[in-house]
Amino acid sequence: MSKKKQKNALAGISAIGKRFVATEKSHRFSLSLVFGIFVFAVLLIAIAFAVFAVWILGEFGVITGSLEDSSMTLIVILVSVISLIIGSGMSILLGKIPLKPINDLINRMNRLAAGDFSARLKFGNVWKSYPAFSEMSESFNKLATELENTEMLRGDFVNNFSHEFKTPIVSIAGLAKLVNRGNLTEEQRAKYLTAIEEESLRLAAMATNVLNLTKIENQAILSELSCFNLSEQIRSCVLLLENKWERKNIELILDFNEYEIEANEEMLKEVWINLLDNAVKFSPRCGTVSVTIEESIGKISVTVSNTGSEISPENIKKIWNKFYQADESHASEGNGVGLAIVKRMVELHDGAISVRSGEGVTSFTVDLPVK
Repeated sequence: MSKKKQKNALAGISAIGKRFVATEKSHRFSLSLVFGIFVFAVLLIAIAFAVFAVWILGEFGVITGSLEDSSMTLIVILVSVISLIIGSGMSILLGKIPLKPINDLINRMNRLAAGDFSARLKFGNVWKSYPAFSEMSESFNKLATELENTEMLRGDFVNNFSHEFKTPIVSIAGLAKLVNRGNLTEEQRAKYLTAIEEESLRLAAMATNVLNLTKIENQAILSELSCFNLSEQIRSCVLLLENKWERKNIELILDFNEYEIEANEEMLKEVWINLLDNAVKFSPRCGTVSVTIEESIGKISVTVSNTGSEISPENIKKIWNKFYQADESHASEGNGVGLAIVKRMVELHDGAISVRSGEGVTSFTVDLPVK
C-alpha cells in the first residue's frame, strides 16, 4: 500500500473515531442534562413551597415587620429551614423517578452475574426517548445476548469435545481387551491392532488440531511471509488427497490459471487441505468437486465447491464453531475443528471466508488481499 493510501486510510479511521466520540459525548451530555434539570426543578419547587409557607405565616401575622428591620434575619433563617426540609422530603420521595432506570440496570446486572443470561433491559417510553438511555439498553441487551450465545457455545463445545475424545478411547480400550484376552487368529489379531493404531492416530490428530487451534487463536501477527505459486500449491493439495477422492470416484474440475501470492505458505496449505478434504468427505460417490481461482482489484478469490447434501441456513453460522459438525450423528470422519482453524488463518491474512449452499452445491470462497 502506498504512503498516500495509508494516509487516507488512517484519516478515514480517525474521522470515524472522532464521530463515535462526538456521539458518545452528546449522549452523556443529554444524560447529565436530564438529571440536572430534575435537580433544578426540585430546587425551584422547594423554594416556591418555602416562599409560600413564609407568605402564609405573614398573612396570619406570625411574621411581622418590613425588610429593613431585624425580623429579616428570622425570615431568611425560616425560609432556609423550610426549603431544606421541603427539598429533602421531595428528594427522598421523587428521587426514585430518575434513579429507576439505574435501579433497573443494577437489577439486570445482578441477574447476569448470577448466570441468568436471559435478562434484558427495557425502559419505558419516556426514558427510551433519550439517546443515552436508548444506548444503555441497546448495549446491555447486546452484552446479554453475546453472553447467552457464549454460554450455549461453551456447553456445545464441552459436549462435542467429550464425545469426540471418548469415542476413540472406548474403541482402543475395547479392542485392546480383545487382543489381551487371546484366542485370536493372526488375521484377527492384526486387524484389531490395525484398528487400535488408527484410533490412536485419530486421537493424536484430534489433540494436535486442538493445540493448533489454541496456538492460532492466540497469534496476532502473521509471520514467515513468502511469494509462491498459489495455483501450484492447490494442485499439490489435491494430489495429497488423491486416495480419498479416487476411493469415491469423484470427478475433479480444476479451472484456474497461474497465480502468485505473498502469504504464509504453510498456513494456506492447511486451509486448502481442510476445504478440499471437507468437499470430498461430503460429496456422494461419483460426485463432483471443483476449484476455481479469480483475481479482481486488490484480491484473489479461491472457491472450493462440491455436490451433495446442503448446509441448512440455520447451520451456516454454526459451522465455524469449534467442534461443531453438521452431521450430528458424528458418523462421518472429522472432529469439527478444521473450519475454525481455516477461518482464523484466513483472518490472519486479512482475508475473509464465506459459504454458499443451495441447489445441491456447497461452495466455500476464500478472499485474500494481494499487493
